[in-house]
Amino acid sequence: MVDFTLTDEQKALRELAHDFAEKEIRPVAWEYDKDGTWPQDIIDKAWEVGLMNVHAPEEYGGPGLSYLDGCLIEEELAWGCSGIATSIGANGLAAAPVHLGGSEEVKKEYFTDLIENKALASFCLTEPDAGSDVSGMRTRAVRKGDKYVLNGSKCFITNGTYANWYTVYAKTDPDAGHRGISAFLVRRDDTVTVDKKEDKLGQRASNTATITFNDTEVDAKYLLGEENKGFKLAMMTLDRTRPGVAAMATGIARAAFEFATEYSKERVQFGVPIAMHQAIQFMIADMATKVHLARLATWNSAVLLDQGRRNTLESSHAKRFAADAAMEITTDAVQIYGGYGFIKEYPVEKLMRDAKIMQIYEGTSQIQRLVIARETLLPRRIEEQATATA
Repeated sequence: MVDFTLTDEQKALRELAHDFAEKEIRPVAWEYDKDGTWPQDIIDKAWEVGLMNVHAPEEYGGPGLSYLDGCLIEEELAWGCSGIATSIGANGLAAAPVHLGGSEEVKKEYFTDLIENKALASFCLTEPDAGSDVSGMRTRAVRKGDKYVLNGSKCFITNGTYANWYTVYAKTDPDAGHRGISAFLVRRDDTVTVDKKEDKLGQRASNTATITFNDTEVDAKYLLGEENKGFKLAMMTLDRTRPGVAAMATGIARAAFEFATEYSKERVQFGVPIAMHQAIQFMIADMATKVHLARLATWNSAVLLDQGRRNTLESSHAKRFAADAAMEITTDAVQIYGGYGFIKEYPVEKLMRDAKIMQIYEGTSQIQRLVIARETLLPRRIEEQATATA
């Protein structure tokens, strides 16, 4: 029997995350957004209460929470501010390929640093000329004895300015397309430079930077997985992190839905609260449905991971639907506020700006559709071929 009833521990975890978002994030979120400043004080508090590195394995000192547990936390933090939530949670994206492909020695070193020393880490895949086209990356890693030498730039790197570690994807066989990509764990040193901090439309409390590796030497022990198998590692990583992104999109959507609902009860037009008008009621009802379904899809994609099952299709469903829903809901929330929704004094314009990135990072909504189409059509194609040759 399918059952998404949360345990008492999960309810307490969600309450902890909600209280943190309500008391520590919400009161300052719009100030951080306005100035685009780094929320180090909130990151430190999140680390202290156990809301960072939540998937770090217990054997390395982490809490070892489930993927569903992580989604509960990420929805609540994003409800507070998705930019700050992204800053808090970025270690999880960088850590996933280390957990999947690192040796025991490397995992112990890396996770110990994250947990005990409050280290930060960034995931470095995207490049200026290679966004969704991962195989077009130009960053190179050349083997020299017991080291690799990395050269190249990565853009749109979350927490890049402040990271102590980078999970970097580079070409070890430049002529092999996506089959020539390898993944490395790179500790920051003087050869790693921050070339640009992006001034963004939304999620302005999240640091986004261009990072360049200039003859950066990496010990061969920090190769993650096998050489030239980095693309598969990246895809496995995104299967594991997309439920969290979907949860954040759900948090943004829920925040906009709640603001719009309360405003509709207070705003009087034509002698009655606008919530009395059927046009507004239908918009609110659509918002409620989309939030509900986004959460269900998110939880389903996370539970499959917790059961040790493949979730590629379900994580793409969840990420695509939740991201698109967040954009639709925040846009409608601005509409419900009317002219006030367009003013920075009111909260929903920030949520609308924050929502847009959810359709772009960790695989655009268009890429999710490609994945969904492939996963949907490929089994049928195999079945048809088998029938034709029988």
